[in-house]
Amino acid sequence: MSTAPDPTPAEPRPALVFDDPLDQQSSDDTDRGWGDRPRTENDSAADLKRFLDEKPPHHI
Repeated sequence: MSTAPDPTPAEPRPALVFDDPLDQQSSDDTDRGWGDRPRTENDSAADLKRFLDEKPPHHI
């Protein structure tokens, strides 16, 4: 009445990687990973927008 499970898996398992994870760069190692905006050259409008966005409310 019961059937035996299929011995072969539907998808192959991923290979185990034993590399040192600290040798790889993570998103936190970059300015972009910390939420910084991409740097633009001589873009005073973007600098003003960033200043106004990041100014604490008690400085308005």
